[in-house]
Amino acid sequence: MALAEYRRKRDFKRTGEPPPEKKAGQGPLTFVVQKHRARALHYDFRLELDGVLKSWSVPKGPSVDPADKRLAVMVEDHPLDYASFEGTIPEGEYGAGEVIVWDSGTYSPDEGGELLFDNRAAAEKKMRQGLEDGKLSITLRGSKLKGSWTLVKIAKRERDWLLIKHRDGHARPGSDILKEEKSAASGRTIEDIKKKSGDDPPATAPPDLKNVPGARQAAFPTNVAPMLASLTGGPFSRPDWISEPKLDGFRIITLVREGKATLLSRNGNNVTAKYHILVPELDRQPASELVLDGEIIALDEKGKQCFQCLQNYLKSVGRKDGEEEAGGFPLVYYVFDVLYLDGYDLRGAALRYRKELLKKVLTPGDRVRLIDYFEKDGETVYKAAVKNGLEGVVAKQFDSLYQSGRRSPDWLKVKATLSDEFVIGGYSVAPEGARKTTFSSLLLGYYDKTRKLVFAGHVGTGFDEKLLGEMKKRLDALKSTTNPFVEVPPLNGATTWVKPELVAEIKFAEWTKDGRLRAPVFMRLREDKPPGEVRRLETVTVTGKPPGKKDVKGRMKATAVAAADDPPPADDDPPPAADDTVLAQLKNPENDFTIEVEGRKINLSNVGKTLW
Repeated sequence: MALAEYRRKRDFKRTGEPPPEKKAGQGPLTFVVQKHRARALHYDFRLELDGVLKSWSVPKGPSVDPADKRLAVMVEDHPLDYASFEGTIPEGEYGAGEVIVWDSGTYSPDEGGELLFDNRAAAEKKMRQGLEDGKLSITLRGSKLKGSWTLVKIAKRERDWLLIKHRDGHARPGSDILKEEKSAASGRTIEDIKKKSGDDPPATAPPDLKNVPGARQAAFPTNVAPMLASLTGGPFSRPDWISEPKLDGFRIITLVREGKATLLSRNGNNVTAKYHILVPELDRQPASELVLDGEIIALDEKGKQCFQCLQNYLKSVGRKDGEEEAGGFPLVYYVFDVLYLDGYDLRGAALRYRKELLKKVLTPGDRVRLIDYFEKDGETVYKAAVKNGLEGVVAKQFDSLYQSGRRSPDWLKVKATLSDEFVIGGYSVAPEGARKTTFSSLLLGYYDKTRKLVFAGHVGTGFDEKLLGEMKKRLDALKSTTNPFVEVPPLNGATTWVKPELVAEIKFAEWTKDGRLRAPVFMRLREDKPPGEVRRLETVTVTGKPPGKKDVKGRMKATAVAAADDPPPADDDPPPAADDTVLAQLKNPENDFTIEVEGRKINLSNVGKTLW
C-alpha cells in the first residue's frame, strides 16, 4: 500500500496531519514545498503522482541558482491532503515541529520540451518512467518556484537525489530564494506558527484549476474578443479596486497551444508575423494551452513608452531594410490577464483569481513582462503614473469577471487629459493658405446606439507637413459621393466625403452642450481600432458599496453563459445610454451622494425623504 509507511509513523489521535487516504486527482498535477522545522530545519519537496505525493526532504532547501546541486532524500509517500497542511506536529510524533506551505502550484514533466499540463494520464506515465530511470525534468508553476528543474538520482544510493534548477528565464544565479520566508498559503512564517500568533487563516490547498471559482472546462478557443474599459471622471481609491498603468500601444490577445504562439489584434486579425520578435518567448510559456491578454508597446532610449516608435516599426515590417525593433528601440508585450489555461476557461473567474494564476503561469523575459498592479490607493497610483509621463491608469474591480467583447463599468480608464477615438467621415479644404493642396480639417464622428454616424466636430490642429501629405493620400483612396453622417454637418469650406474606415485618436478640452468637441487636437491614427466600435463614451462614476457574494455569483453565471455562447464582437454591444447610466447611479443605497451627468457632478441629499 502506497501510504502504509506514512500511516505506520503517525498516531492520528495526536497529530493534526491528514489521515492516509489515496485520492484520484483531476486537471494538472500539483506540487508543494513545505518548510519544516523538526530536529533540523529542512524543506519537503512533494510531487503529485498516482493519487499520492511523492516526497523528498531537501536539507538546504531549493535553489534558483543552476550552479547549486541540492541533496534531496526520498522519503515515504504522503496523502494529497498533506499539500494544505500547516501547523505544529506535537512532541513525540514523527517530524515533531512547525510546518508551513512555503510554496505550491502545478507542475508538468518537460523532457524533450513537451508540456503536459492538460494531459494528466500522459504526464503521470512520463513521471513513472522518470522515477524508474532515476531522472525527472519538470516545469513548476508556483508562487516562488517557477520554470524548469531536474531531479537526478545519485548512483548506488537508494534514496539520494539531487535537485537542480535548469538555466532558463527563472534562473537567478547568486540569489537566495529562501529569504522569502512566508507561507504562500497563509502569509505566516515558521516563527508565527511557533508563537501561535493571532487567528491567522489556515493554509489552503494549492490553487488547482478545478477549484478556482468560476473556472470551467471548455475547448480551446480560436479567437477571443478583448474586454473593454469605460471612462471615469477622475481618480478614486476603493479597497475592492486595483490600478494598473495605462499603456500606450496595441492590444493583443495571445493564443499558445503545444508550444506555438498566435497573436491576434483587437479585431481578431492574425498579427503573429508582424510581431515575430516576441514569438520565441511566448512559445516557451509553461502551459500546454494558454490565452493571454496584454498590450504591445515600444520603449525609447530613456525606457519610456513611445507610440511613434511602434508605428515606425510597423511601417518597416516587410521592407528589406526593416528593423527588427521599433525604430531601433525594444518591443515589449505587457501581459495583464489570463483567460484560458490547460483545458479551463477562466473568464468566469474573478480577476483576483486570474491575477494569482497569471503570476504562477507566466514566464517573463526581456520582451514578455507581467504588468504591475496596485491595490486600494488608486489616487496615489494615478498621480505617480501621470508624474512619470503616463496617460493615467486603468482601475479594475478586483472581483470583476472577463466580459469578452463588451465595454464594462468594472474596468475604468482614468486619464490625465480627455482623449477618445473618432471615425473620419470627410475632410475640408480652405481655398487659400498653406494647406490648399492637402486639407484644412477633418470631419469627425461616432456611432450612436442605432449605428448611425453622429457628427462630433472638425479637427485642424496636430498635423505636420509630412503627416498632412500621408493623410491626404489615404483619404483620397477612400473618397465617396455619400455623406456618411446621419445629418449634414456644418462645413468649413469645400468638403470631400470619405468612407468611414479610418479611426483617429483626438485629445480635447471638453464636450460642448450641443455635443461638439471643444479645442480638439489630432494625435494619431488608430489602426487597431475597428470603426464600428467607435462610440461616445459616457463617464462612469464609482459609487455605492462593493458587490456582495450574491452579485459576484450572478456575474459569474452571466459570464459563463456568454463565454459558452461565443460572445459577439465589441461593436455588437454598445455602452449604456446616458439615461441608463444616471438611473444606475440613483440606485445608490446611501441617503446623501453625488451623481455625474454628462461630465457634471450633482450633489443629492435626503434622497429617502417622503414628499407626500
